[in-house]
Amino acid sequence: MTEISDTPQLPMSRRVLCGVYATIAAVAFAATWSQNLAYQNAALDFFSSFWRETRVTPAARSVTIDILMFALAASILMVIEARKHGVPYVWVYIVGGLFIGISVTFPLFLIARQLRLNPAETLRLPTKDAVLLAVLAVMVLVSVIWVVTG
Repeated sequence: MTEISDTPQLPMSRRVLCGVYATIAAVAFAATWSQNLAYQNAALDFFSSFWRETRVTPAARSVTIDILMFALAASILMVIEARKHGVPYVWVYIVGGLFIGISVTFPLFLIARQLRLNPAETLRLPTKDAVLLAVLAVMVLVSVIWVVTG
């Protein structure tokens, strides 16, 4: 027996986008938490040691500041978009970003946002943008692997 639904399904382009966001969140979780767990085994006072060591070198300070400022901008966007599109629990994504990683919770928020947008709207990227995003994704993944295996 088939069930008839009045709710239109997401177009394939938006389902693919949600899949990409989910993949980013999964890779970010695995990559960051493999390092967090390795660090936690090495430091008795994990939380204070971790933050103290983000200030050890100029490179660590640069990356830490970059991530913190990105998290602030992303949080502002998340609250505005959540209110605009009725995405519930926006503060769970933000607080989760502080404890799990903004690289994990921001893509999860983007999935929740996609699910709240008008299902009839399709996503059309120019070929140039799709190719450049694919190149960027490969470069980021290679960099993540290089950092994790370093």
